[in-house]
Amino acid sequence: MSWWSKLVDALTGTERKTVRARNDKGQYIGDDKSTPDVDEAYKTVRVKKKKSK
Repeated sequence: MSWWSKLVDALTGTERKTVRARNDKGQYIGDDKSTPDVDEAYKTVRVKKKKSK
């Protein structure tokens, strides 16, 4: 992860998670075998950190 992403996460109180990619209908998207260097089945999203009590 780059230093810029770490800085934005620290300032906004978020973290990055890898989740399965979905299409408009909510179905999972499979990996395209013709592009071995890119994984289309997963994407990275930014979510808010949970506060501990």
